[in-house]
Amino acid sequence: CVVLDIGLVEAKVPCNLLVECFTCGVVYNLSYVLHTAGRYLVKRFRKAQCPIVERLTNSLMMHGRNNGKKLMAVRIVKHAMEIIYLLTDQNPIQVIVDAIINSGPREDATRIGSAGVVRRQAVDISPLRRVNQVIYLLTTSARESAFRNIKTIAECLADELINAAKGSSNSYAIKKMDEIERVAKANR
Repeated sequence: CVVLDIGLVEAKVPCNLLVECFTCGVVYNLSYVLHTAGRYLVKRFRKAQCPIVERLTNSLMMHGRNNGKKLMAVRIVKHAMEIIYLLTDQNPIQVIVDAIINSGPREDATRIGSAGVVRRQAVDISPLRRVNQVIYLLTTSARESAFRNIKTIAECLADELINAAKGSSNSYAIKKMDEIERVAKANR
């Protein structure tokens, strides 16, 4: 395994708003832990303390046939991290953190009104929701691009994370972020 040989160091979170969502205080939060068996959904905001790589792993377990198959999701993320390291020569966890920070929408539009009259209003997005939304978009794009394609889902996830970390418009998450922020700007 290539990733285990590189001696991963902790990643840096440059965005001050998202520090609580990555919770650097916990030792393993920005480290290479894919399965902690923690009970992060017992209380309301406890999932913010879940390691970010494990949250990415958990988000891959979607669509009925993949529900509960965490070992498969762990294997996918491990292979994706190896591919990221081989392609970029960077710490894969740092690439994941950069991808999450770069492709998180800062503003969204919500529906305001009652009695049939509904209009959209621009609102700021909380840091936790930003992280949740980005993880969902990254895994959804990997799943969709791997479907009916010769590339494996690990390769697609690695490509998506690398593109999102660079801020490239080839990334599905970056495109969706731009679209969400454009709609919000129109409804200010």
